[in-house]
Amino acid sequence: MTSIAIKNLREPGIYGDGAGLYLQIGPTGAKSWLFRFMRRGKARAMGLGPLHTIGLAEARQAALACRKELLDGRDPIEERKARFSPTTSSQPTFNACTQLFLAAHEHGWKNPKHRAQWTSTLDRYAGPVFGDKPVDLIDVELVMRVLEPIWPTKTETASRVRGRIEAVLNWATVRGYRSGDNPARWRGHLDALLPVRTKVRKVRHHPALPYADLPAFVRQLLASDATAARALLFTILTAARTGEVVGATWIEIDNEKSTWTIPPDRMKAAREHRIPLGPEALAILGPGNKARFPLFHSGKSDSPMSNFAMLALLKRWKRADITPHGFRSTFRDWVAEQTSFPQELAEMALAHTILNKVEAAYRRGDMFERRRELMIAWENFCFSEREGI
Repeated sequence: MTSIAIKNLREPGIYGDGAGLYLQIGPTGAKSWLFRFMRRGKARAMGLGPLHTIGLAEARQAALACRKELLDGRDPIEERKARFSPTTSSQPTFNACTQLFLAAHEHGWKNPKHRAQWTSTLDRYAGPVFGDKPVDLIDVELVMRVLEPIWPTKTETASRVRGRIEAVLNWATVRGYRSGDNPARWRGHLDALLPVRTKVRKVRHHPALPYADLPAFVRQLLASDATAARALLFTILTAARTGEVVGATWIEIDNEKSTWTIPPDRMKAAREHRIPLGPEALAILGPGNKARFPLFHSGKSDSPMSNFAMLALLKRWKRADITPHGFRSTFRDWVAEQTSFPQELAEMALAHTILNKVEAAYRRGDMFERRRELMIAWENFCFSEREGI
């Protein structure tokens, strides 16, 4: 590389100079130096400073010093840590910044569970590594120490941890607690050190029952007097998510209008969702109770059924080939292959978010009456082998 070539580089990415020295360009155009090496079979990366402070010649000298330390059997990153005392920083710790970040976004969370997930993942994975370190001392090496152990086996969790670390560090940068590129940034940065998560572990879809086998399975559910069997049948008939069924209360049910209205705070997309109920779904619920009691309870009138009750039922029946959530796929396949209902109707019945923003802007209604026709047809199919029960 030459100084002129470096000056003319604009595209975000990582550019090699040779012998482990790289120039990285962030999404904002910021340029900095990176020394990459292998240590005990693991890829390591060490930031050498921004281009506006460290020129090409200085970066090469710094990389040379790192290579000499490696030849001596020393780790350049650990050597630098030993030379630099964290007490020289007066900035707040990463844990402190995390709490300030969460407080600043308090009103943006969909529900308390979302905040709890942020807190628990950062406490569990980032906390032990650099939670008590000043936020301006968090570098690529520390972030990699958090991600490398869990990336191969808990890829989805690791990806979320990375994104949450990045968000906290971005907040700290804007508040003036740190400067420079974000060491947890993925594109043009950590993607050079870690494999894409979709290549690490293939996405596992929920096992689903083929729709041709569904009527016989419904007969089995009808033959059981277990609360979990009733809840699972209601889940199938409404094509709802299991969490929506378990959290449902009688106040959400309108028997006169044969409608189940799920409030926004219980929906994945944070929007109210109305589900038309057929006669069989209403029969499962019975006459109704307008109190705020759950539709399906664990034995106590004020205690909802466990999230795992339906899954436990399938386990007792030795049905490892299916999951409660998988019946949504069964419904989707049935609509596509056995009916003439439009696919967007099925998507709306499943409460899927419209990814196309233009289409979403024009689709204001919920196609409720058309969906009632669809759900009655689905219910009739589910009970098509009811005789003999």
